[in-house]
Amino acid sequence: MPNEPGNAAAFGPVISTYSRAQAIEDGILVDVSDTAREAGFTIPVAVTRTVWTRLIALPEGYRGFQDERGRLWDVLWMAHHYARRASNTDRVTMCVLVRDIRKDLRDSNRPPRKHFPIVAIGAGDEGRAAITIMFPEDD
Repeated sequence: MPNEPGNAAAFGPVISTYSRAQAIEDGILVDVSDTAREAGFTIPVAVTRTVWTRLIALPEGYRGFQDERGRLWDVLWMAHHYARRASNTDRVTMCVLVRDIRKDLRDSNRPPRKHFPIVAIGAGDEGRAAITIMFPEDD
């Protein structure tokens, strides 16, 4: 092993890898790059399935009040805002407020729920920068 470059000498050969493209194909990540470009991002952006389910997917009973495109836009707009403020780090925690319309219709004083996803920048499959929006447990 002395002739192996980098960490391979210390840890041995790579047993397997799981690419970003495979994660998107498997549904672990959702590629939202097209909408992200509209929100100001210049590199590929994906959200984890957990972020999609909790923050973007339209719960039953929300039709007519909200839509997934609008919810996605809100998450990406906030992510862009937080990412621009965090220039000296590869990740930043953001705060997203989500209203539960079904409960809010009965109680207008009910505050929205706070969620704290992470905006992380790292290397994509070809070594170019890519962003993943995830919850801490998704990391």
